Order: sequence, then structure tokens, then C-alpha cells
Amino acid sequence: MKIKKNDLVKMLAGKDSGKTGKVLRVFPTEKKVVVDGLNMLKKHNKPKREGEKGQRVEIPRMVDISNTMLVCPKCGKAARIGYKTEGDKKIRVCKKCKAEV
Repeated sequence: MKIKKNDLVKMLAGKDSGKTGKVLRVFPTEKKVVVDGLNMLKKHNKPKREGEKGQRVEIPRMVDISNTMLVCPKCGKAARIGYKTEGDKKIRVCKKCKAEV
């Protein structure tokens, strides 16, 4: 997977398309990510005790990884990611500015 935890990504599709956010969790088997502040779900909580009020809580939902694109930290643009090998290490590289990610 080319997108990892704590990466800055841009949404390409959905109601939050064009917005950017930080990746909180990655699910490689399902090919999905959870992005902070994007694709939020409103969940209604019932009151636990008498006299307490119920509330609506917003929870970030999973997004398909194909609907996100990594934002390069150097050029600041959403770009495709490639790989470059240096010795026995595999490094992610921005396809636009050729900088290491």
C-alpha cells in the first residue's frame, strides 16, 4: 500500500471531495483508510441514566483507498506515488517532483 498512517491525503470522490486530512488508520486487507475529519458519520447515543440527555456523535468512517491521493510534503500537490530502491531499502517517491515522501 502506498498510503500509510499519518500521511496527508486529498479526497477525490464523495461528499468531501477536494478536502485534505490526515490518515488515522489503514486497513490493508480491505483496502480502506480512515481520514481525520472527513467522511463523518453521525451516531445517535441514548441517555444512559435518567436526567441525562442523548447526543449525536460524529465518527469518521472508512474510505476506499482509490478515492484518496497522497499530498506530497515537498511540492504540496496531490500526486501519484512510485517506488525507488536504494540498496536494500524501498523508498516512496513523488511522481511530480521526484522527491522522497
